[in-house]
Parts: sequence; structure tokens; C-alpha cells
Amino acid sequence: MNSLRRIVHSEAPRATLLVRCLVGGVFVSEGMQKFLFPQALGAGRFAKIGLPAPHLLAPLVGGVEIVFGALVIVGLLTRLSSVPLLGVISVAIITTKFPMLARSGFWATAHEARADFCMLLGTIFLIAVGGGPLSVDQQLDRR
Repeated sequence: MNSLRRIVHSEAPRATLLVRCLVGGVFVSEGMQKFLFPQALGAGRFAKIGLPAPHLLAPLVGGVEIVFGALVIVGLLTRLSSVPLLGVISVAIITTKFPMLARSGFWATAHEARADFCMLLGTIFLIAVGGGPLSVDQQLDRR
């Protein structure tokens, strides 16, 4: 039980709820769009950027974004739920923004990558501080 307490305990401020809603909301939205617009944002996009098995990978990534994004929003196992999202956004940056940097230069990439880097840093923040006081994690910590 001590391990669970270390995972869910947080000294973060109440405003952490805002970061959870932002990070979780964006991931849930992006995950849903992979299913709603598969050619543009799902398997079609994954194939275009050269990811393997795009018809399997895109729904898997979309599912991860939806499930773990929702867990982040409610603050359930926030630190653990943020880890797969960190992987997703890291791969997205590596596969889309690094090639753009080489092709288009710093300023064009900085403009296009701003949301991705905000998501990266928001996810790292949640791993570092946890769900905060307005979360399911807090209820688990009290028990």
C-alpha cells in the first residue's frame, strides 16, 4: 500500500486541475480525431509519415490517448497515466517535428511545434507533481 501512496500523494496546488484538464483534454480530443478522421489524422497520416503498420498503430495510439487522457482529467493514477502520454507526444515530436526542423528551419518548426512542446512539458509536470488536491488520487491518498 505504501507504493500506491507514493504514486497518488501530491503536494501540488489546486491549479494543477487546470493543467490536467488541458493535457488530458487535448489527448482525448486528438485520440478521438484519429477515429473520426482516419485518413487525415489516423492511419492515413501515420502511413504518410512512414510509421509501421499504420492501420494497427493509429487506433492503438488513439485508444491510449483517449483512455489515459481521461484518467488524467479525473486525476486517477495521474503520474502513471501520464507516462504513456509522454511516450505518445515524444514519438510525435520525433517523427514530425525533427524532420520539419531539418527541412524548414527553426522558426517554422517553433511555430508548428508549440502545442506539442506544451503537451510534452505539461505531461512531464504531471509526472513530477501528481494529480493535486482536486483529483481521485487525493481520495485514494486519504484512504
